[in-house]
Amino acid sequence: MKINHKRKVRKTALPPGTLIFTGEQKMDQVEIHLIDYDSDSIHEKELKDIEKAFPFKDLPTVTWVNVNGLHDVTLIEKLGKYYTIHPLILEDILSVNQRPKMEDSGNILFIVLKMLRYQESTESVESEQVSLILGKNFLFTFQEKPGDVFEPVRDRLRQHKGRIRTLGPDYLAYALIDAIVDNYFLVLEKMGDRIEALEERLVQNPTDDILQTLHRLKREMIYLRKSVWPLRELLSGLERSESSLIQQSTGVYLRDVYDHTIQIIDTIESYRDIISGMLDTYLSSVSNKMNEVMKVLTIISTIFIPLTFIAGIYGMNFVYMPELSWKWSYPLVWLLMIGVGSIMVVFFRKKKWL
Repeated sequence: MKINHKRKVRKTALPPGTLIFTGEQKMDQVEIHLIDYDSDSIHEKELKDIEKAFPFKDLPTVTWVNVNGLHDVTLIEKLGKYYTIHPLILEDILSVNQRPKMEDSGNILFIVLKMLRYQESTESVESEQVSLILGKNFLFTFQEKPGDVFEPVRDRLRQHKGRIRTLGPDYLAYALIDAIVDNYFLVLEKMGDRIEALEERLVQNPTDDILQTLHRLKREMIYLRKSVWPLRELLSGLERSESSLIQQSTGVYLRDVYDHTIQIIDTIESYRDIISGMLDTYLSSVSNKMNEVMKVLTIISTIFIPLTFIAGIYGMNFVYMPELSWKWSYPLVWLLMIGVGSIMVVFFRKKKWL
């Protein structure tokens, strides 16, 4: 299992606020999906141009615009100009290797976090940056490619389940963050199953392949920790935020997501400890296996030392060796060698060395 890392584009010697997409283009055309709703109605549409969403800015309804694909820099520029978004925030949207964070610009809240998904086919964890821009009555979300964990939130909006249609865009932002965090549990559950299966293989037969898998899992846990750990600070900042964009009633739900994040961090730390212990177990198992091999080889060598000594004596080419002229000398030497070897084997078994 591996984490799919993104290609990095370095913006060397460019001024702050320069808009350059630093990721890898994963689709030909940018997809823009709009959902506009209130407690009584909901409207969905696919937009071909981001300018089609601008008229919804001054409506009393809540507007959620989801953008799939970040390679169209012109689209981001138009959005920033119309909604008065600082160029540094636009730059962070296009820089897909951001650390999870939250920034309050007064008229908007900017949130960045990582969306993780487990791919069964490749046994890998895919990581994707998701950016949120929260305004008075709108929410923009930016993803690198189609496919996300937000479908349950869309279903709740369409079917008018719960209170999501009666509350503002801050609650919608909470619902999306909660969906991302809840999916972390699914990813960790899959990784936990793999760790458990690997642990059984390690006990039965430690091999080089298991060692490579352990090192890969260790690197992935470090990456997951790097992706999730800052989320605690982000949610804590949102919960304590004095921004007028976050209603007091939403703070209770953000606190719940914060608690989930703490559980996820604890699980990641537990898995890291387990993997470290498995590495120690592997090294101990290999060392014990080597010791067993060396013990067997040492015992075999010890048994043959006196036999080699006897064979060496009677293999010398001296003229006067009376035993060589005896009729029964050859079988007597064999009996002597077999007797010595048998006595040594019995002795080793008595000492429990065999």
